[in-house]
Amino acid sequence: MTDTETPRAPEPQFPEALIAERSGFSIVWLIPLVAAVVGAWLAYKALSEKGPTVTITFQSAAGMEAGKTRVKYKDVEVGKVTIIGIGEDLSHVVVTAQLEKGTEPYLTEQTQFWVVRARISAGQVTGLGTLFSGAYIGIAPATEGRKTRHFTGLERPPVVTADEPGRHFTLRAQRLSSLEIGAPVYFRQIKAGEVVGYALDDDGKAVSIRIFVRDPFHRLVRGNTRFWDAGGVDVSLSADGLKVETESFVSLMVGGVSFDVPPQTDPGAPADEDQVFALFENREAAHRKTYAEREYYLAYFTESARGLTVGAPVELAGIKLGEVEDVALEVDVEQLEFRVRVLMVIEPGRAVPIGISEATDAERLTRLVEKGLRAQLDVANLLTGQLLVKLDIHPDAPPATVRREGDYLVVPTIPTTLQRITTSLTRVLHKLERTPIEEIAGELRDTLKGTNTLVNSSELQASLRSLNGALDQMQALATGLNSQTSPSLNDVLAEARKTLTTAHSLLRDGSVARRELERTLVELSNAARSIRLMADYLERHPEALIQGKGRAR
Repeated sequence: MTDTETPRAPEPQFPEALIAERSGFSIVWLIPLVAAVVGAWLAYKALSEKGPTVTITFQSAAGMEAGKTRVKYKDVEVGKVTIIGIGEDLSHVVVTAQLEKGTEPYLTEQTQFWVVRARISAGQVTGLGTLFSGAYIGIAPATEGRKTRHFTGLERPPVVTADEPGRHFTLRAQRLSSLEIGAPVYFRQIKAGEVVGYALDDDGKAVSIRIFVRDPFHRLVRGNTRFWDAGGVDVSLSADGLKVETESFVSLMVGGVSFDVPPQTDPGAPADEDQVFALFENREAAHRKTYAEREYYLAYFTESARGLTVGAPVELAGIKLGEVEDVALEVDVEQLEFRVRVLMVIEPGRAVPIGISEATDAERLTRLVEKGLRAQLDVANLLTGQLLVKLDIHPDAPPATVRREGDYLVVPTIPTTLQRITTSLTRVLHKLERTPIEEIAGELRDTLKGTNTLVNSSELQASLRSLNGALDQMQALATGLNSQTSPSLNDVLAEARKTLTTAHSLLRDGSVARRELERTLVELSNAARSIRLMADYLERHPEALIQGKGRAR
């Protein structure tokens, strides 16, 4: 240690704690332990009572709000919307909803969700209560199908729900017409169901319309039931006058469907779920009889067929036997001629046969053609100008034969009455064109000129004056005869009447004069007989005039 070093101060002395280990459980840990148990119990209870969480996809979140919008079934709250977000592709919204416990068995792929808000649709107004309470999400639970938690919401409420008793059917039609979802389905003008959907076929050739018929009307849908479009107004004109039919005002505005079994038809077995039926255009088409046997014939017309369309009737004696199946125009390029080819389908069942005939179709048609059967176009409707094909017997028709063209027999045709009149008028006009009208007019003009000269000549005037004087003299003579000769003629007639009266009294039955007259007539008859005998004798013996009767012998 040097002289320059400073001495260090002594370090302070601190007391040291003596830690002693204590044995046993401290009461301090009781409080957090109880809190943990209570928290775990509360968490378990919350998880055990918590219902399923579902996500629903909608096109728009209009009217919905997270934390406020409810999920209801039959106006009973079964959940609440918790989150509303936008989909990844920004084309839709995703709604997350927390449902009540116990709804798990009803969340399947057939379960439906939709937003209930005020709507005005075909024939009905729904959701008016949401104007005050706000929109909510409706649910139609279903137990059939695979379990799921992700759904695609409907943009409009379903017409019927899965729990409603009834049966679904499918109608097939060429076009949708005026039918919309919610359009009524009628049975004898009683509302029995609704249209619940429709879709175009993949090939685009037809439309499938799905309908729901409620209980107990679904039991009336049988195997032979006919469905028809009841929308609009059905107007028909018959011998009874104008007839207008419509199912209801609603079907008049938004369309509708009716069904029934045609009269005198076996209803058939009850229809199954989703059975397919044809949808006819109207009631008349639905109740029209159908025939299994169909025969096809051809007819060719060389006149205008404007107004003849596919489906036009084919009639015999005013009774419909079939309809036109096809109308086509054939052109002969070499001869530069054309004709209308009409394919007709005949249903023999429409005619009632009398007697038994083993003849074939060709033989029967040949016999009818020999009697004068011909096809002819005729006017079916004067207002629209539509035509029909009329079959009738024309005994004075030119002779014709039946021939076969491919698979069809060809029926001979004759022109329409109007065309025949037109042809006759055309012939008359052609004759008039060949007539020398100018020469005839010139001769007629000369004749009229000569007649005019003769009428105005002085000689004719003098002759007329002479004739007038002669007529005056004849009138004077007739007046004199009437005044002078007439009394004398009356006296002569009176004397003649007296003479006839006297002669009648003399010749009446039983009078002396009549007996004398009869005796005289008898004697004259005997004398005539004697003369005839003498003439005969002299004719045989002329020498008796000289030699006498004795010598003549």
